Amino acid sequence: MHGEYKVPGGKLVVVDVEAEDGVLRHVRVAGDFFLEPDEALDAVNRALEGAPADLDATGLAARIEAALPAGTVMYGLTAEGVGIAVRRALAHATDWTDYDWQLIHEGPQSPALHMALDEVLTAEVAAGRRPPTLRVWEWGSPAVIIGSFQSLRNEVDPEGAARHGIEVVRRISGGGAMFVEPGNTITYSLSVPESLVQGLSFQDSYAYLDDWVLGALGDMGIRAWYQPLNDIATDQGKIAGAAQKRIVGPGGGPGAVLHHVTMSYDIDADKMVEVLRIGREKLSDKGTSSAKKRVDPLRRQTGLAREAVIDRMIESFRARYGLSHGEVTGEELARAQELARGKFTSPEWTARVP
Repeated sequence: MHGEYKVPGGKLVVVDVEAEDGVLRHVRVAGDFFLEPDEALDAVNRALEGAPADLDATGLAARIEAALPAGTVMYGLTAEGVGIAVRRALAHATDWTDYDWQLIHEGPQSPALHMALDEVLTAEVAAGRRPPTLRVWEWGSPAVIIGSFQSLRNEVDPEGAARHGIEVVRRISGGGAMFVEPGNTITYSLSVPESLVQGLSFQDSYAYLDDWVLGALGDMGIRAWYQPLNDIATDQGKIAGAAQKRIVGPGGGPGAVLHHVTMSYDIDADKMVEVLRIGREKLSDKGTSSAKKRVDPLRRQTGLAREAVIDRMIESFRARYGLSHGEVTGEELARAQELARGKFTSPEWTARVP
């Protein structure tokens, strides 16, 4: 069995391993990482040889750390990263390059239709009728998008939303509220087979699916990092937040993962705080003293037009994994439009957590 895992902000770890009689056998760890001294690699392999095949990544990491020679230095590598690569091998996880990725980047659409497209396209990936897809959103109107489990009245000031003509829509994923206006955010979705994140914990899957965009930002001169559980940050503040939803495949079989991210490009902070109920406790928890400092626009950090940032992100993804142009099919669009009308604009869904 073969497993690969790119350590967030680090290097690729490759593991070849067999499971015999409930234990790991013939373990071979490799990769483009740096490790000193040379005999440390043999120590890693020996630590994994004979380990219980059902041991989780944390347990495998503990075995590795206990076996490393004194003074071992790992660069671009972690013991937990090796453990994750082992778990991915045993789970027969796939890799980004195993797929023919498709890009969807169409004209502005309503907030409710965006929510519906996420659900429909990810279900199509789960059913095997659509390849893994990167979809870049264009917003047709301003909106507040609240997480699946958030309280509507706790998150949104209805008077502020009405005053500014801002629609409130609830998405299918968890996480916090996001304030968007056309042109002020960069939002994208990844709809991927569940096998791509096999062997990863929920938290690790966020870092794994965000890693490409960290590279894209780095190509634009922005040093960014993944900040658990679901943020992307720079030394000037948070610039993006991610959310996920797992969708079960037909008949309860292997499904798909929806991973979507909203990045701040040029936020109107004054308007945002009139619409969102951002409490002092939440701001304090993030180490900030005012709502205006909670987001740090990409426009200021890159000096690039929003369209240029998007183009560079797309090209960065294409260079790493390949990416062909695609579109929403007529059948997918019809289903999404029906879902937008029947679910995402309904008071029952929007206020399902009052």
